[in-house]
Amino acid sequence: MGIAASELCRHVIRPTLKYLGHHSPSAETFLLGVAASQSALGAALDSRRGHGLYGIPERRHRQLWDDYLARDPDLASRVRGLASQHAFLDGPHLELTVNLRYSTAIAWLMVEAQGALVPSEDDLLGMARLWRQVFQPQGRLRDFTAAWQICVAPLFLVA
Repeated sequence: MGIAASELCRHVIRPTLKYLGHHSPSAETFLLGVAASQSALGAALDSRRGHGLYGIPERRHRQLWDDYLARDPDLASRVRGLASQHAFLDGPHLELTVNLRYSTAIAWLMVEAQGALVPSEDDLLGMARLWRQVFQPQGRLRDFTAAWQICVAPLFLVA
């Protein structure tokens, strides 16, 4: 069983997006959907596809640092500040699995690096398309929407 979506949002996603200066309800909702589709909100943190909540492959992690963060030293320093001091140097990709705020920052910056606009929080198909564009080019839209419906949609139900 993974992390409760409401707690993941409240304690990890929202504060990380605020820290990066990119908080919005649609960004929160999108990252919850990515975590739902990539790892069932943390039920499976390592797979052949990638590491952590967002299933980020090592190659993409390195590429983000080399091609995007290296061009913005201030942003790189902020992101590096989220990582464990010594563990990051020994195993930077392990941070994607064990450090939820760091992996959330990297996931968000993957979206930002592509210049992608996050659809509104009620545009599930738009979020699925963005997920496929950024995280799973071979993914099926229905995989994202099904994971979102199971893991994230209950947050939006009014009691």
